[in-house]
Amino acid sequence: MPQTVLLAEDDRAIRHALERALTLEGYEVTAVADGVEALAHAHRTRPDVLLLDVMMPGIDGLQVCRVLRAEGDRTPILMLTALVETADRIAGLDAGADDYVVKPFDVEEVFARLRALLRRTSPVPAGGGGGGGVSVGADSGREPQISDRQIEAAGLRMDLQARRAWRGRRELELTRTEFELLELLARNAGIVLDHSTIYDRIWGYDFGPGSKNLAVYVGYLRRKLDEPGAPQLIHTVRGVGYVLRED
Repeated sequence: MPQTVLLAEDDRAIRHALERALTLEGYEVTAVADGVEALAHAHRTRPDVLLLDVMMPGIDGLQVCRVLRAEGDRTPILMLTALVETADRIAGLDAGADDYVVKPFDVEEVFARLRALLRRTSPVPAGGGGGGGVSVGADSGREPQISDRQIEAAGLRMDLQARRAWRGRRELELTRTEFELLELLARNAGIVLDHSTIYDRIWGYDFGPGSKNLAVYVGYLRRKLDEPGAPQLIHTVRGVGYVLRED
């Protein structure tokens, strides 16, 4: 069965061009012109992925994200935006979007990001960080406890089936991407994962040294994980990547 895309874009030329390109790529596309229609279609038939323009009349793409996430809908969302400031991109991620493409864009980049989001609907495989991972000698007494149901590492507990996570007794409110990034780090607690490994495992695509996606998500996770007086959990290894450990 073809994978389904719900496309919401108020610019008719862009909407028609994307609808045609996605259809030729093998997707089953429903294209609408505003956020009201997008929500109506999403409520009737859940798509495999949503492709939303940020700036639309009435209900915009950010509001669509917020409504769906508030309802517990975790369908992957890729935003189309002409806004290039970091604060604007962060607003989209805060609203619940999983990724974004900045206009003007190459349709091949849209395809790549959609493929990456759809791959991430499958469970992240267990194991080490791949060939790029660099061991930093984690204390064997602190190795992560991993089962099919949950992970416990560095004072964190993650319920993989319910997609819930806690630090101590405090439950963390995480987006899909934040949860999957934290899961990857927790599975490899004490091991430095380089940027390429993380991009490949989470996004399925290395967006290159100029991309800020990973740094933005790590910043989000730190803000949600960190507590006054408690040790920081996610550490930066300059020039290499990131590691989860309780210092």
